[in-house]
Amino acid sequence: MMEDAAELCERRNAPVFTDFLDEEKQGIAISVMNQFHANYMLFGGYDDAERCMLGVFPPYDEPDTELFPMDAVTVEFRHADELNHRSVLGTLMAQGIERSCIGDILIESGRCVFFCRNTVTRALLNDIRTMGGTGVKLTEGCQEPLPAAHKFKELTDTIASARLDCMVASLANIGRSEAERKITAGEVLVNSVQCKKVSQTVHEGEKITVRGEGKFIIDEIGPLTRKGRLMLSARKYI
Repeated sequence: MMEDAAELCERRNAPVFTDFLDEEKQGIAISVMNQFHANYMLFGGYDDAERCMLGVFPPYDEPDTELFPMDAVTVEFRHADELNHRSVLGTLMAQGIERSCIGDILIESGRCVFFCRNTVTRALLNDIRTMGGTGVKLTEGCQEPLPAAHKFKELTDTIASARLDCMVASLANIGRSEAERKITAGEVLVNSVQCKKVSQTVHEGEKITVRGEGKFIIDEIGPLTRKGRLMLSARKYI
């Protein structure tokens, strides 16, 4: 799919877009695009989106988020009612919409914003009146600020070095040998890309996903403690 997008963009000399990709597929997309030396962008409707479309652009074009074939849809409901991610996604898929056509779903009291491929927007607006038994009103577009996408748990620790195996052991609260096993088994992603090198240096701002343990963002590495260890500040997505 990613190779096809790159080749089609080259043949047409026009942007080509995939459906929404999860984090693992985004990692594959990054690897493939780098192999093709492609001009690309991953975008999910807002900064730090989890599910993103891959856009491949002609070499001399500036990637443009406005060109991505997606819409934001706002769902309004009574503050006394509740909606959760499962009920929203279940309602959307019950309309015959494939999961790959649906991006992130952001929910707060009285409002939900989700992103979808623009080819399905009109049908959803026309057909949906309830979600999970709750009466709703759907409109195209959204207002800033969006509902909070994530909640975090703050983490602090000291680590021997900024190597990936040390970082994974600390973040996942597992032994160093188990961290090494997970890395070499392909169970660790750095910025959505699988990394099997235990000695790779981790930098501030990078995101680390440990299969079965969660996803983390590295906020600060250092300074050194009196014992020569590095202070680590990070957050776990919850």
